[in-house]
Amino acid sequence: MLTYLLGDVLRIFAGDFKAGEVEGTKMSQKMLLGMAALMLIPIFMLFLSLTLTYPLVRWVNIIAAIGLFILNLVGLPGYPGAYDKFLIIVGLGFNVLTVWYAWNWI
Repeated sequence: MLTYLLGDVLRIFAGDFKAGEVEGTKMSQKMLLGMAALMLIPIFMLFLSLTLTYPLVRWVNIIAAIGLFILNLVGLPGYPGAYDKFLIIVGLGFNVLTVWYAWNWI
C-alpha cells in the first residue's frame, strides 16, 4: 500500500499526473470508489491476519496477494517513469513474499 501511495505522490510531483484524469479520462465517482477500495485491500489483509483463524487467513493472504500481483503486473507497462516501474517491482516482490510466507505458515 505504501509503495502505491509513494508512486502516486511522485507522479504528482513529476508532472506525470493531471488532476482529475486517468490516462486522459475524467475520473468519475465510481473510478474513485474503485481506487479507494483497491487501496484498502492491504489494510484489510493486515486486519484479517490478526482476526481470522489459521487456515482461513492463509488462503485470504494468498488470494489477495496473487490478485494484487496480477493487477500490478498488468499495469506495469502503462507507467512511464523509472520510479514507477521500480515501485511496482518492489510491490510485486512483496506480493511474492506474502504468498511464500502464507504458503509456508505453520
